[in-house]
Amino acid sequence: MRYLISICGLLLVFGLALLMSKNKKEIKYKNIIIMLIIQFIFAALLLNTKFGYVLIKGFTNVFDHLLSYASTGVTFVFGGLANKGEYSFFLNVLLPIIFISVLIGILQHFKILPFIMKWIGLLLSKVSGMGKLESYNAVASAMVGQSEVFITVKKQLDKITPQRMYTLCASAMSTVSMSVVGAYMTMIEPKYVVTAIVLNLFGGFIIASIINPYSVEESEDILAIEDENKQTFFQMLGEYIMDGFKVAVIVGAMLIGFVALMDLINSVFDMIFGISFQDILGYIFAPVAFLMGVPWADAVSAGGIMATKLVTNEFVAMVSLGEVAKSMSAHTLAIISVFVVSFANFSSIGIIAGAVKGLNERQGDVVARFGLKLLYGATLVSILTATIVGLVI
Repeated sequence: MRYLISICGLLLVFGLALLMSKNKKEIKYKNIIIMLIIQFIFAALLLNTKFGYVLIKGFTNVFDHLLSYASTGVTFVFGGLANKGEYSFFLNVLLPIIFISVLIGILQHFKILPFIMKWIGLLLSKVSGMGKLESYNAVASAMVGQSEVFITVKKQLDKITPQRMYTLCASAMSTVSMSVVGAYMTMIEPKYVVTAIVLNLFGGFIIASIINPYSVEESEDILAIEDENKQTFFQMLGEYIMDGFKVAVIVGAMLIGFVALMDLINSVFDMIFGISFQDILGYIFAPVAFLMGVPWADAVSAGGIMATKLVTNEFVAMVSLGEVAKSMSAHTLAIISVFVVSFANFSSIGIIAGAVKGLNERQGDVVARFGLKLLYGATLVSILTATIVGLVI
């Protein structure tokens, strides 16, 4: 019965995507089926096999070591700030982002990251049926972030059609950047973080191929990656250190504001209606959670986490998930953990539109116009990924 419900959930995702499609004749169903099969294979491999366990364990160990190195720097500066035995979210989760950002900068500086992104992107284009630019952009978004990725393709921005622009932005919103992956792994199980990253990569192409189908002419399928202004090694280090610090502070500020605001709204609703705002959202999203494979007993609390992620961000949702995780079944926890690992939320519309507008004002206006459609598609990607995990695990 559970599998039947989840299959209905998959059909609902594709149905909702088709509702938004304006050119159904252009949909590449063969590529979509191939990518869907790949998603199931990766989900089963990563979550249900010894090989997947070893792979994720190795990935986790790498980040554990990186976070321990980051902790050395954090402790040196803030060593006496936290009381012994107490856990500081800002010190232990956010500040290590600075060190991860530095490593990304080093890989960028020595052209290692651009090489990896370009060739994995070219390989993906063969599977997805998308252009080289779209495939590169999806991989690059997962490496450098949803706003920074557009800097690497700014030479081509003025020539990109609105259809292709939608796919680029949808990929950026459906993924997460490597700089915050370590932070996620301290909040939810690493295997769900890794699984979500891989599945969302293909899920972004699947949903974009249905909502926004188009064909790219061979003459237009050109990938020109912008080379950053040549900096010295230490100039680059300084820039990426400051970028990482900005991300940590911005995320911290957003968490303070959103968590406090959510607590206030919950209290007001509880006083007036006898039920919290988050519980109301939980009831609204409960049917969606149920169709993703969440048992009905957990559907309301799971729906509340989903809604929290949509209206605030993934960090706030992960904090909320941590508070109720012990009351959820392992199956529910797997599905919701995977769902929250993406940038699909309202604030990301502004982030992406602002990033593009800073590079090309005309294209920034184009992105702003399809902002809600962008969030709609990216949310369907998260639902698709979570539903597949619910079927596999």
